[in-house]
Amino acid sequence: MTTMTPSNKDFIVPDWPAPPNVRALQTTRQGGVSLPPYASFNLGNHVGDDRLAVAANRARLSEYLAGDPVWLEQVHGTRVVDAASCSPGDPPAQADASFSRAPGAICAVMTADCLPVLFCADDGSVVAAAHAGWRGLLAGVLEETIAAMAVSPGRLLAYLGPAIGPRAFEVGDEVRSAFVAADGATAAAFKPALPGKWLADLYLLARLRLAMQGVARVYGGAFCTASDADRFFSYRRDGQTGRMASLIWLASS
Repeated sequence: MTTMTPSNKDFIVPDWPAPPNVRALQTTRQGGVSLPPYASFNLGNHVGDDRLAVAANRARLSEYLAGDPVWLEQVHGTRVVDAASCSPGDPPAQADASFSRAPGAICAVMTADCLPVLFCADDGSVVAAAHAGWRGLLAGVLEETIAAMAVSPGRLLAYLGPAIGPRAFEVGDEVRSAFVAADGATAAAFKPALPGKWLADLYLLARLRLAMQGVARVYGGAFCTASDADRFFSYRRDGQTGRMASLIWLASS
């Protein structure tokens, strides 16, 4: 398979006032070699896709980035690892977030409806990426990521990448009850749907969590993976599908 890189149109560059040395990128489902139902730029090797196709897609991404992302084995938990301590050739760490203070270490999380959150310090000293589905949000993955970055939350910027939108994410009573029990303000993030079902706003839940930690500068949050089949993979929409990547790193110079 060819390793020709995808074009700029296949990616989304976060629109946020990050420092000049902070680089960030969001992949879409376009620009790869995977066949349906993983068409075409699937980066997940755990979803049933041809491993050669995934390897080719990852090689394309690495060539575009001029470096290898540090992939994680995501488990909907709260563990955060230092990307600079992980070798791309090692088995992926079982974690749901990574951070880096070292130029060139590329933090990456994969999603297909869950919320990817990118962080950077306003002086460009540290970056991080977190995988935040509802389980991770409830368990505290954003809080653990902020703690690992070891700078004042007031100095942090956050970017909310593509996730399932508030008109598409249906959850049960138990999900709403768990969030509201932890923080009553989160009731605003749930709208009634069918009996016993609610439409949940992952973006608002994340903003509330970030605000509680003192992170006031939050950007993004305008996508819906479930309703935009041309650009995004969506597990809720398709079941068997690929994974996109949200990436952030410090430039070497």
